[in-house]
Amino acid sequence: MTGFALSILSSCTDLAVKEKDSILSVTKDGFTAVDPAGTLASAYVDLGMYTDQANIYSLGEHTTAEMIPPTRGVDWGDNGVWRTLDTHTWDATHSWNLGAWNQLNAASYKCTQIIASSPSTTQAAEAKFLRALHTWYIMDLWGQVPSRDVNQGVNDNPKVLSRSDAFDFVVKDLTEALPGLPDGKPAAENSRANKAAANMLLAKLFINKAVYKSAKPEGPYTFDKADMDKAIAYVNAVEAAGFKYETNYFNNFSTSAKSEILFTSPEGTPQNRWYMTLHYNQNPSGWNGFTTLADFYDKFEKTDSRIGVAAKGDGKNFSGIGRGFLIGPQIDDNGKPLIDTRTTKVLSFTRDVTLAGTATDKGIRVIKYHPSDAGKYILLRYSEGALIKAEAQLRGGDAAGALATVNALRTARGASKLGSVDAAGIFDEYGRELYWEGNKRTIEVRFEKFLTGTGVENKAVGTVLFPIPADAVSSNPNLTQNPGY
Repeated sequence: MTGFALSILSSCTDLAVKEKDSILSVTKDGFTAVDPAGTLASAYVDLGMYTDQANIYSLGEHTTAEMIPPTRGVDWGDNGVWRTLDTHTWDATHSWNLGAWNQLNAASYKCTQIIASSPSTTQAAEAKFLRALHTWYIMDLWGQVPSRDVNQGVNDNPKVLSRSDAFDFVVKDLTEALPGLPDGKPAAENSRANKAAANMLLAKLFINKAVYKSAKPEGPYTFDKADMDKAIAYVNAVEAAGFKYETNYFNNFSTSAKSEILFTSPEGTPQNRWYMTLHYNQNPSGWNGFTTLADFYDKFEKTDSRIGVAAKGDGKNFSGIGRGFLIGPQIDDNGKPLIDTRTTKVLSFTRDVTLAGTATDKGIRVIKYHPSDAGKYILLRYSEGALIKAEAQLRGGDAAGALATVNALRTARGASKLGSVDAAGIFDEYGRELYWEGNKRTIEVRFEKFLTGTGVENKAVGTVLFPIPADAVSSNPNLTQNPGY
């Protein structure tokens, strides 16, 4: 193998290898091969890190205007790690920032080990897809990716890829992976890398290319029509593979999913997504944490199926839990009013919620994965591709095409057709379709809305990127701390 490949070797002063933060180039003479099959299986297990409510997920959602992490008494205080994400007042020592950095770089290195160990064509393609996925997150969140040349020793300081070079690296990985991947067909679970998932990730890359290639991470961004055409072409390839809208929106998140799921995590479950929001007295008993904001909830029409389905309360286990947004009085599994044992009153979720000093009943709760029938955790879903296509059409000058694409989605979800659509309208549609699925920060940055969202106290332009963790900067002087930190 020539050039460089992803790794997590840090620059250190002894012979210990710290699997954290760099890209390693390996040759037959400089690398001890691993078992490709066994290590690839382990690389798929690593995808479970995306299902946690902290680390990667927290950076992508808590920093946005569709989620708030209220501290209720001492609950969810955690030394401010959640509140500082909401207010954009994090620093280079933030624990979830460090956790995400280490997780993603460790997972990337494992894929590099596979690629360097004489894998089969399919194994190499799968490893390159997984490496591209993890590296995309590193590039997106921090704007630079450490790298180590094959001839560097363990005591040499790793080089660093710029955001622009990292973009090219990820595109190359995916382009090389595509021929060796299986096609990928609609199914409730798609937990192996496939062509449809690779095409979707390429579409996400090219719709964001203006951001990743910009000299100023905060923008303004200039979207090239050629890049928009590529994004559309990659989405068209996904559609050609048979992916389309689910008839029932919430089936996407259940074992009944049939037509939208491109890539899921084989490891972990979506249970954190209901535990982190449900009240203590609900079944299942939750951690009474995160809520959405009334301003975001109000963006939905009442006929829009994405707003939710009421709880049945028909005596079956978990039937006291609705789907979508939970607001107002709640019921138990038998349909009776649910009592909040802390207040001895009927539990009723309110529109109003504050970041600190919050009562137990405050805030609209959100359920996409239902405990009664939750499917595998989704990493890539077709409808995001449809919105990428609409956005690319609009930015490429085809407003009529963009309107038709957005209205096709809205019709599938029971919402009224729009008479026209602009960038703000497409941004809102991303929110309605993909809320709480983990990547809203990326969308807010691209639409230049990240610095102005509800609750943002620190509006410094540098916050569009997270700080390189202090531990990583101290171990590798070639890493330059992002501006503002």
